[in-house]
Amino acid sequence: MLRVALLGAGRIGQVHARSITESGEAELAWVCDPVETAASTLAGRYGAKWSPEPGDAIEDASVDAVLIASATATHTDLIRASVLAGRKVLCEKPIDLDMARIDACWADIAGKAPFVMLGFNRRFDPTFREVNERVKAGEIGPIRALRVTSRDPQPPPGAYLAVSGGMFRDMTIHDFDMARFFLGQIVEVSAVASHNNDPVFVAAGDHAQAIVTMRNTDGALCTIVNSRSCAYGYDQRLEAFGDLGSLEAGNLTATAVRAFNAKETEAAGPVLNFFLERYLPAYKAEFAEFLAAIREDREPSVGFADGRAALVLAEAAIESVATGRVVPVTGG
Repeated sequence: MLRVALLGAGRIGQVHARSITESGEAELAWVCDPVETAASTLAGRYGAKWSPEPGDAIEDASVDAVLIASATATHTDLIRASVLAGRKVLCEKPIDLDMARIDACWADIAGKAPFVMLGFNRRFDPTFREVNERVKAGEIGPIRALRVTSRDPQPPPGAYLAVSGGMFRDMTIHDFDMARFFLGQIVEVSAVASHNNDPVFVAAGDHAQAIVTMRNTDGALCTIVNSRSCAYGYDQRLEAFGDLGSLEAGNLTATAVRAFNAKETEAAGPVLNFFLERYLPAYKAEFAEFLAAIREDREPSVGFADGRAALVLAEAAIESVATGRVVPVTGG
């Protein structure tokens, strides 16, 4: 039984705690969070130890793995400490908001045979994963274009925007990883964005919506459409287009029931509310991959290098918005 220390007891930490305890192959040994009531409450729910100090868990010799679900600014320090203590690591995206800190972290751990998996959970979403597998099986022939739509139901509060690193590093980072998941190396990025004259986004120097276009080494194209708000809910769609056809993953609703009457056709219920509801199966599958990679003594399917590459694309998009130019990239 793998003994896991969970660092971070917020919304996503609670999702990971559930994945750990329901896996059948792992137990939640520690919960650490600077908010003591959050740590103690979540730990008490699962019979784990708790502490406001992550070092207490990382240095516990009985701990096998560390799951980092804390604030982004803490990620590289916790990855470094965990790897140097000999722990396997699953870290939520992004690794960091600063490339220099990411590279410094890797320089410190590279010689320790690090096992670091990045939490790009959408790779493990059943619908997106099926599309990816069918593309790779050649069903639609050579892939020529990928379209990714991701719109949040409501904008985050200004306090969050102030520390998030901006739309591209925070929200679009998932979509950059999906582009790489389908298309491999990206060599060119172009982006436009708008704050919609919303004073909250203006004050934060951030964007309310953005469109990114990219090209891979084979000339395949990708379009990413993002919005921080969406009147009809959490809009998560994807289409892969190739010479022989296309494959599409649409929005999910609570049931598959559709209504047909004199006023409407194929009327469905609302899409699932937000990421916790929409991607809960993906989080469980992500942790299952973490366990499988450890059990099989192999690299995880999405690792530290993938986290860095996604940030390379985010930085290129930021540069493109600022300059109005197409930005060539390496390492994307």
